Amino acid sequence: MRRLGPSWHAWAILTFKSHLQYDAVCRKYGTIARVGPNELVTSSPELLVHMSSVRSKYTRTEWYYRACRHRPDKDHVFSEMDEEKHRRLRQQMGSGYSGKENEGLENSIDTHVSELVQLVRSKYISTEAAARPMDFAQKIQYLTLDVISDISFGKPFGDLRADEDMFGIAESSETGIIIFTYNIALGLYKILHRPFFARLFGPKETDPTGWGRMFANGRAIVRARLALGAQGRSDMIASFIRHGLTEEDILSETTLQMIAGSDTTAASLRTIMLYLMTHPRVYAKLRAEIDASAASGHASGGVVSDAQCRRLPYLQAVIKEGMRVHPPVTIMVPKRVPDGGDTVVVDGKTVFLPGGTNVNCAAWPLHINEDVFGEDAGVFRPERWLLERGEGRLARMHRVHELLFGYGKYQCLGRPIAMMEIGKTVYEVSELRAEFLR
Repeated sequence: MRRLGPSWHAWAILTFKSHLQYDAVCRKYGTIARVGPNELVTSSPELLVHMSSVRSKYTRTEWYYRACRHRPDKDHVFSEMDEEKHRRLRQQMGSGYSGKENEGLENSIDTHVSELVQLVRSKYISTEAAARPMDFAQKIQYLTLDVISDISFGKPFGDLRADEDMFGIAESSETGIIIFTYNIALGLYKILHRPFFARLFGPKETDPTGWGRMFANGRAIVRARLALGAQGRSDMIASFIRHGLTEEDILSETTLQMIAGSDTTAASLRTIMLYLMTHPRVYAKLRAEIDASAASGHASGGVVSDAQCRRLPYLQAVIKEGMRVHPPVTIMVPKRVPDGGDTVVVDGKTVFLPGGTNVNCAAWPLHINEDVFGEDAGVFRPERWLLERGEGRLARMHRVHELLFGYGKYQCLGRPIAMMEIGKTVYEVSELRAEFLR
């Protein structure tokens, strides 16, 4: 079936458990295997680095990246297939993402992490008289949406303050993931992105809620900011304007941040906190590190700083380990082999890849690779990042872990923002939970 048609590949995606399907394939057939007539899947970190390096001739595939458009007539940095346009977009947006031209970045994150803590304290503390359960996964989604809307548009949605999905963005994102899955599995974008069907089924700026409402709000904010030029707030939009992005460019990129940035960061936070709650030994050790840091004056007053978080080795190990054992992104992000083919070395064997072949990343087996992370690679054990004695082994672990955010010319621009938000939230929520246990 894998030789004759795309059915198995599509089926794996439609199960919503393709990460497990491809893990099984890689375990049975090795770190590179055929899953369709023109589809390969790989869990080889070396091959993934090779495909995404700055000078690589590999490109994105239409089958996947066209489906990632949220407007059928407009690409963004993740869906752009023209390599030169993609390079230029990354260059124009880099300063806004890194914080170099976004001075209020950390303060924006602090504001909303503080709102999350205050929401829990004021509304969800159970007493002897009444239990007040809280959907933590939902509140984390509110947090990430407020953070990314504040950073992107200069104005948060206000989900945490209202304790509700104010514009239906979270609900639309859940529906959107299902639509996106069918889109990439069955190639439906070729139909749904046609103007008639896009108008009929796609989000519209006249919609009262959901992505359409987000598009409308975003356009109003972007137009107002363009009228001011790069003056006023020193934030992401100002940086984008300064580097020459148009109204449609800015709207497309900020919308991408809303949809992609909030979900992946929320997924990471949910996973990390779940593992902390279900591993008392790890939580106790993290609490001891946080308490010691606070007692020494290295972390005190307000929300912990990003610099303070980075000085806590066990906190960093917990974050790395949580994201490793349950990667926030397990979709395939395929690359196309350049015309003429390419000869690569995978697991010490020379392999020729025909030109035009799509090579998909299997993130799940990549990050529980026993050759990289040890025999207990499938186990949540943060100490592996601190106790590994072999410098070469530890360096390779870090290199593979970095692939969570892509690599080289395709590395996620939002990585610094996500890691800052994750560190602060894990620290503050862990400290908050300790208050309930005292």
